[in-house]
Amino acid sequence: MFCWIVQIHGLVQGVGFRPFLHRLAQRFGLSGQVRNTAAGAELLLEADEQTLGQFLAAMRGEAPAPAVIEAVSVRKSDRPVRGGGFHIAASREKGSRAETLISPDLGVCPDCLRELNDPNDRRYRYPFINCTSCGPRFTVVRDVPYDRARTSMARFPMCPACAREYEDLSSRRYHAQPNCCPVCGPRLTLYDADGHETPGDALETARRWLAEGKILAVKGLGGIHLACRADDMPLVETLRRRKGRDARPLAVMCRDMVAVRARCLVSPEEEAVLSSPRRPIVLLERRDAQPDGLSFTRELGVMLPYTPLHTLLFPDGVDALVMTSANRTHLPILCENEAALRALSGIADGFLLHDRDIVSRCDDSLVRVQDGEARFLRRSRGWTPAPVPLKNCRFPVLACGAEQKASFCFTRAGAAFLSGHIGDLKTAETFDFYQEQLAHFKTLFGLQPIAVACDLHPDYLSTYTAERISSRYDIPILRIQHHHAHLAACMADNALDGDVTGLIWDGTGLGDDGETVWGGELLCGSYDRAERTGTLRPIPLIGGEAAIRGIWRVGLALLLEAGVPDANRFFRMEDTVTAQLLLRTDGGTATSHGMGRLFDGMCAILGLLNNATFEGQGAMLLETAAAGADADAAGSFPIPIEPDENGLLVADWREMVRLAAEARRAGVPAPLLAARFQNTLVELGAAMCRAAREKNGLERVVLSGGVFQNRFLSARLPARLRAEGFRVFIHRRVSANDEGLCLGQAMAAIHSGVI
Repeated sequence: MFCWIVQIHGLVQGVGFRPFLHRLAQRFGLSGQVRNTAAGAELLLEADEQTLGQFLAAMRGEAPAPAVIEAVSVRKSDRPVRGGGFHIAASREKGSRAETLISPDLGVCPDCLRELNDPNDRRYRYPFINCTSCGPRFTVVRDVPYDRARTSMARFPMCPACAREYEDLSSRRYHAQPNCCPVCGPRLTLYDADGHETPGDALETARRWLAEGKILAVKGLGGIHLACRADDMPLVETLRRRKGRDARPLAVMCRDMVAVRARCLVSPEEEAVLSSPRRPIVLLERRDAQPDGLSFTRELGVMLPYTPLHTLLFPDGVDALVMTSANRTHLPILCENEAALRALSGIADGFLLHDRDIVSRCDDSLVRVQDGEARFLRRSRGWTPAPVPLKNCRFPVLACGAEQKASFCFTRAGAAFLSGHIGDLKTAETFDFYQEQLAHFKTLFGLQPIAVACDLHPDYLSTYTAERISSRYDIPILRIQHHHAHLAACMADNALDGDVTGLIWDGTGLGDDGETVWGGELLCGSYDRAERTGTLRPIPLIGGEAAIRGIWRVGLALLLEAGVPDANRFFRMEDTVTAQLLLRTDGGTATSHGMGRLFDGMCAILGLLNNATFEGQGAMLLETAAAGADADAAGSFPIPIEPDENGLLVADWREMVRLAAEARRAGVPAPLLAARFQNTLVELGAAMCRAAREKNGLERVVLSGGVFQNRFLSARLPARLRAEGFRVFIHRRVSANDEGLCLGQAMAAIHSGVI
């Protein structure tokens, strides 16, 4: 019989891991103790070698589902086990914070739901019920080790009943740090539109107000939502008008799966993702494909209640609520009570708030299920800050991301820690949030990067941040070309080594010459380099940045470049005259190779939209329109690919534009032309990958960039490429858009040879 010290590295705090080890030790008849450390957990056990091996095997095989065991080290110890039995000791703070993992927030578990609905339970209808299997984690933790004193629950001393549970090894609330009840825990308060506290039961009054058609600000787990009935379209339009959210789809929270199925078609895989402890928003195909105030697309973003408060919030007879982030345009989601009362005045008719501080705001994650897998459009609550395991990640690096869908990541040996959704760095408030999260991650994980990576674009605030950190800490800065970072991100996402072909399609990214705007790129390379092999013919942007929103300008430019004689007929005459003057004026236009701009221009030419209110709206409309046509019968346009004087393959869209204009004049329906356009891109992608294979022999293709969040392309292009013998890799653990870019920046920096 020996004494052993077992060090467990991984995500094992706040997920019921220590009570699990206690039960396991009792099963094997072992004496010892377990404690949290900055690295994870430390076990002291008295056992013979055979029993120890059996114990460790059971630990790995039976650990709680949210736990992540990254590594286990074992050594003999001279330290004896004191006393008999097995117990849980106080946390030890020594050790490397860089080895710490913090659990993401977890949706309310079935056991807590049963108690919540049991009139005989002391937590009956208590909106903050939780246990070691569910509840707040990342959003309440201030520091590590993960103990109550280092969370925003520190201000709520446990009552005797909760304290007994907390100390009871047989309780599922044993060392559940947010443990509380109506006697000792957080409380709800309801305020009216003027910010005055209302009398009576806050929750019951809020339910009544929702039933009556009021818009409420509701403080949840990672931020504050605006909520209202989802079955009242005039009310939904009122919410849109007050919030200034003209067109972007709204998320809906359904009471249960019955309510989800009443509105949407749901596969078993989609249901599994919806009802998982992570509880993301899932894009589902609607039963009624007609656009309404909730969404102009054929999909609806749906989630299930993920906190006890959300579960209790539904009024009788209401089975779906709009649940959208409470923020003004381009600002981060609100999380503080006083700030919400000020900022949402004139928007919310009431405020259902609580007194548990949100340490880290965290937006809802958004996924789409394809081929049985969840693919991120936004990776945040439920996943942040769980690490992304990395192959060949040797150095601690900070990657600062890009400007739109901003994110950052820290790396350590074998893992990357990505921030949650931050937003576009357009405002001081969003940039402050970005900086706050950088500081918080550094504190939580004790990360000390030896280099910092950023985008090539000199005007991005993320680049400014990287420059400032490089100067302050005297560490090298590596500027990674935008589309090379996308390629590297998809490689890292799929644990690839060696060279690949990358089809990188997005809206905007500065080229490696520091001047050209790229976005429809064919690259060949790896983490350390990328060669530009192909691209789109440049697209004029009449008025420069104005063309990003006024997408009719892109459509007009495409028509004029394609030699369409009656281009003015497609848009308002007074607009086109001014635009053509700008096009002929030096400095009046810029150019872009962006695939996103081609989507915008074609959307305008087909008469679907002239002015976009958010990035990607044109592409979403084309995707939606194509769903109304027989895509297999729609055919495709020609789009020749020819090498330029430098050997760069250039896809010429002019003939496609001419034919699309002729078809529209002839009365061909827009849905058919939208499907034909996207079929053309499938043919283009396959042709470009074939050309790359002829040149370099590469069979592996990675697809990255925001364009590949288009359902049509992300389903059809991989299938086409595989049919032609390619091995195709897509994003699974991070977003294909710029939110996942920081992962590629980090890996490119690590393999650069500079560090």
